[in-house]
Amino acid sequence: METNSQRSDVLETDDDVPALAQVRDDTSASIVSVKGLKENWQKWSHEHQEYQKHNPFSNNSTPSVVVPQRGQDDYGKPLQGSMTEQRGKDAHTRIYREVQELCEVIRDIGEHRDGDLDGKVIAVEFGKLFEHYVTISNKLVGILLRARKQGLVDFEGEMLWQGKDEHTVITLLQ
Repeated sequence: METNSQRSDVLETDDDVPALAQVRDDTSASIVSVKGLKENWQKWSHEHQEYQKHNPFSNNSTPSVVVPQRGQDDYGKPLQGSMTEQRGKDAHTRIYREVQELCEVIRDIGEHRDGDLDGKVIAVEFGKLFEHYVTISNKLVGILLRARKQGLVDFEGEMLWQGKDEHTVITLLQ
């Protein structure tokens, strides 16, 4: 029976290991070997350490980035060009489309009423709107609140509840 010390002459060095397969990395292809794995690991480790230096939420006691403070223009906003910024823009676009769609539905099913302003206004009861809109989206109340915040609709109360506020009139302002 041979021991590990006796078989040391059979072991190959890192340079002698043949290329068995190729592994695709996001940056380059590398040969599967102990040396290649070690280099890839060290590369990833170095990149991660550099990334963590710029991460304000890491445990690094001295981040190299200046974290915005309350009152600054970029406080509470994602970094420009980041995926977080793009997701926020996409969400804003989707919500804008939903608010516009809600206004179209109110125009379609609402009734013209004489308003205090010059001309007629379109209004609909919450119960009727809820029954019609439930097939479109399950977020009616949230979209109504957003539309009111943007000055597109008006209704009494802070929140609308199904069953309780069926006869609350929602007025389209624009």
